[in-house]
Amino acid sequence: MHEPASSPMKDNLGMRWVQWIQSRFSGRRGRRLKEYLTAYLMIFPAVLLIFIFGIFPVGFALYVSLHKWRLKRGDFIGIDNYVRAVDNLIYVLLFALAIGALVAAFFFLRRLKRDFENWGASPWLLTLPAVAHTAAVFAFIRWTVLLLPQVLDIANIIVGLEKTRALFFELLGDAFRAETVLPAFRLFILLLILSIGLLFIGRRFWRSIHNIVVQARLTMILLAASIGFFLLWFTYMEAMRSYRETLQAGGTPDLWAQVITISSGVVLLVFAWLTWRGAEKQESDRAFWIRVLGTMFLLVGGWVLIGELPMVIAAGDKDMWAGLKITIFYSLGTVPFQLAISLFLAVLLFQQLAGSEFFRMLFFLPYVTPFVASAAVFRQMFSVRPQAPVNQALQFLGLEPLRWIQEPQGVLMMLGERLGVALPAWAAGPSLALVVVMIYSIWVYVGYDTVIYLAGLGNISTELLEAAEIDGAGRWQIFRYIIFPLLSPTTYFLSLIAVIGTFKAFSHIWVMRHELALGTVDTFSVTIFLEFFDKVRYGYASALAFVLFAIILGLTVINNRIQGSRVFYG
Repeated sequence: MHEPASSPMKDNLGMRWVQWIQSRFSGRRGRRLKEYLTAYLMIFPAVLLIFIFGIFPVGFALYVSLHKWRLKRGDFIGIDNYVRAVDNLIYVLLFALAIGALVAAFFFLRRLKRDFENWGASPWLLTLPAVAHTAAVFAFIRWTVLLLPQVLDIANIIVGLEKTRALFFELLGDAFRAETVLPAFRLFILLLILSIGLLFIGRRFWRSIHNIVVQARLTMILLAASIGFFLLWFTYMEAMRSYRETLQAGGTPDLWAQVITISSGVVLLVFAWLTWRGAEKQESDRAFWIRVLGTMFLLVGGWVLIGELPMVIAAGDKDMWAGLKITIFYSLGTVPFQLAISLFLAVLLFQQLAGSEFFRMLFFLPYVTPFVASAAVFRQMFSVRPQAPVNQALQFLGLEPLRWIQEPQGVLMMLGERLGVALPAWAAGPSLALVVVMIYSIWVYVGYDTVIYLAGLGNISTELLEAAEIDGAGRWQIFRYIIFPLLSPTTYFLSLIAVIGTFKAFSHIWVMRHELALGTVDTFSVTIFLEFFDKVRYGYASALAFVLFAIILGLTVINNRIQGSRVFYG
């Protein structure tokens, strides 16, 4: 048998297609195109993994937090979970987030305009592909939001049916072909093709190395502005819905009064900070003192208006605010001590003393030990039993044994009782059980911080230290005026990581917590865990996770503003 001969027209068409592809990759322009394709193909797996295991879980958690979700997906309830957690403060935060997105879009646009002037070009027509990119992003989000309920409802459909792989894939295909999902997917594909087409047309229109960068920046500006306007509209609609429901229930709605009052207080505090920053730049004493007085008036006015916050906090979730207070105690009781101890040990070990290598390994050992195992050992050491090692040490010193991990009473309150001083409830301080967790955390992370400080000390030039010694500076003066300022980048990094770590800490706290401590060691992360696994309130737990994320982000920004501006990089 003979194979059928191929058509000459098809052969010619295939040859022309191969020749066209080869012409695209030939010459200087072709080499640049191959470099671009190689680079994009290299980063594509990383981008895909970041989206699947990073961006999508965060987006799905946000989706869950907007629903009444227990074991199965419930009704869409908007920001009710957030209102339950922080009451009307959520409206202030969402409005602030919306305004922040719009302000960021404005500053990015002004910066891009300044770059255009420096380049001597004005490629504003690249806004068209940027609009297409933005539309494609929102079309993808819309398709995902419409697809998720169809996929999640498969769990309800297969109840009572024989669960096979074929049935699952059949139902999954039906979900992708649902009446509302398929048109959304087609719209996304259409906008994606249009976006890619306008991308290449834009490159043909303005041949510059800044082309892709400008399109990306314009897209980010449009995304920020769109998100800002959407948040303003969504928050306003949710606030009006809550306002109407309160009226229908016969209550007195104080939502708008609290939102306006707290927002005005925050604005006054921002103006106070800007006024204070301006006072530092004044040359005349008169202008300086005028700005200082203005800062004081703005601060007083801001705090008076923010005085509405205690009422909002009282109306929120008591467990959440208690967890936040415990987390703040935990952070304040660990970060300063572990940084101070590790800095002292690093300076001591940097002197090349005999056996310093052994002590470096010894101090670092707790950090590499599994947290669960070392926390379990600490739990036994600080046990309530008189035979526990710590209680035996107290008895050896002639002191009474303590309950340690089972003691819910605050340490300051206990100290006041020993001294015969009556302290109010708000001055009780962290519980003794939480102090044990603090001791464990300091013991674990001191070694890690010491190693990082040693690396920072190794980067300090010995010539500076020798010159200071020649000039007659003592050891304390060398440390105070040379070593400590040059270690400010290391201190900034360690303090930032430590604060974030204390707000995310969970594993060792969960191992060391005891029921008789009455929740006095339940930090914010433990509260989220209990809501998710014990109370099976997935939607509310997801909302608390985003509240924690907002707190960590706010602390990072504040730390960057306060401490980051004082970092000396040499």
